[in-house]
Amino acid sequence: MPKIAIVEDDQAISQMYRFKFEAEGYAVETAENGKLGLALIEQMKPDIVLLDLMMPEMTGDEMLAKMRKTAWGKDIKVVVLTNMGEQEIPATMKTLGVEAVILKANMTPRQVAELVQKHLKN
Repeated sequence: MPKIAIVEDDQAISQMYRFKFEAEGYAVETAENGKLGLALIEQMKPDIVLLDLMMPEMTGDEMLAKMRKTAWGKDIKVVVLTNMGEQEIPATMKTLGVEAVILKANMTPRQVAELVQKHLKN
């Protein structure tokens, strides 16, 4: 069973994706900020992470930079889910190795699930 970590501060969005992925047969855990997300990912070792950028405590790009410096987090697949405009997305995202950066407002949970499935097969 593939494991997904959702790091998202908006509980409604986090739960929406949790329900979608659990219905598809994934094991899902959530964290509401980058600090908790980092701890969750270290413990869970998910196959893929859905990561928001704008969060309290530690932003998604800060969390990802820290995760990539660890033995356990350097190769985990990451899909960034954000509502930031393309110009607002930190330039470091390109160098931190993400599978995709997608706008939450432009994709349905079904489309996100299809994208995740595609990246898990690669």
